[in-house]
Amino acid sequence: MTNPTPLVKATALRKGFGKKEILHGLDFEIQPGRIVGLIGHNGAGKTTTLNALLGLTDCDGDITVLDKKPYTERAALMNEVAFISDVASLPRFLRVRELFDLLDEIHPNFSREKANGFLNGTDIRADAKIKNLSKGMVAQLHLAVVMAINARLLVLDEPTLGLDITYRKRFYKRLLEDYMNEDRTLLITTHQVDEIEFMLTDLMFIRDGHLVLDSPMEEVGERYVQLIVDAKNIDKAKALKPIYEETKFGQNIMIFDGVDHDKLSALGEISIPTVSDLFVALMQRDTAHQGEMI
Repeated sequence: MTNPTPLVKATALRKGFGKKEILHGLDFEIQPGRIVGLIGHNGAGKTTTLNALLGLTDCDGDITVLDKKPYTERAALMNEVAFISDVASLPRFLRVRELFDLLDEIHPNFSREKANGFLNGTDIRADAKIKNLSKGMVAQLHLAVVMAINARLLVLDEPTLGLDITYRKRFYKRLLEDYMNEDRTLLITTHQVDEIEFMLTDLMFIRDGHLVLDSPMEEVGERYVQLIVDAKNIDKAKALKPIYEETKFGQNIMIFDGVDHDKLSALGEISIPTVSDLFVALMQRDTAHQGEMI
């Protein structure tokens, strides 16, 4: 069985501003029907990568999205791509119905009927001004708009920034239940990584313009192991070269890359590290090891 054509493919992707290079030759693919988490610190290159993917900036190297060159074919590309950044990006001077009027005119794949359906059961009214809605209501409106666009790729850049945990959970629940299917792909960046871990199929870590991890979640669980080390076995565990170690609440915790699980289980209690724990482990590693991480 042949692999499907990648929805996104980047090869040797580089971007600089002045003399400073932000992206250092990224290579990655995103397959259809996947939910991908792109995780990194502020300034790591996440937004620049998204901008290249969305055609908002040109780059050296090569990138295709839905078989199109994003920068030169952006108008055609955006018929099949939807994007949510911080919810404050909606035009706050419009009323809800005026926003839908605008989308009717400019987006061929927007369904007003679907958007209104997604707002049923909320407190959002058609004649309400967006600037008078709470941030949680604006998030509901933004999500309704995006879900009403028949897009093959949805890019979410910190979509729940500033929302409380209740709204964040509702946001992702609605997204999975009412939007996601095997023909659609999600690319998400967020600092609240533990809240999206349950929904991810793939994980990408970016640090200082380098990809330090690019892997399906099932392979992450096979490759990386967290070990709570019995005190008597600390020297034996260290001999197996953990990539990260810390002491937390009196427990000695180590994370290993590619070490046999049975060998580690003889030294203490093993588990799969959370995305946030793995992020901390890989972000602090010596840059000399970057080529070994992907």
